[in-house]
Amino acid sequence: MDMQQWALAYILLAFVAANLPWLSQRLFFVRKMAEGKALQWYLLEWLVMYFIVGLIGMGIEQSLDGSLHDQGWEFYVVALCMFAVFAIPGFIWRFNVLPMLRRS
Repeated sequence: MDMQQWALAYILLAFVAANLPWLSQRLFFVRKMAEGKALQWYLLEWLVMYFIVGLIGMGIEQSLDGSLHDQGWEFYVVALCMFAVFAIPGFIWRFNVLPMLRRS
């Protein structure tokens, strides 16, 4: 795979990972919650997925380039904002579409 294919695969992985927490009522896909998850649990899972995707990205960079480039805090803030934008479809599905489907 060349660099462009790795980048596209990584962006797709980030998009899927950002939406995973919103698709399940189970805590980290393991523990069933009796009354469903509260928003705090969704956000915690989403943040954990952000760090997992970041570690995978660092691993890909290390394997392709042989070293990790130094990044300032701005890079991580922009990456977090992009991850939040990627999560919008899952958030809308969980908190807007599913309640409407359950009512009808």
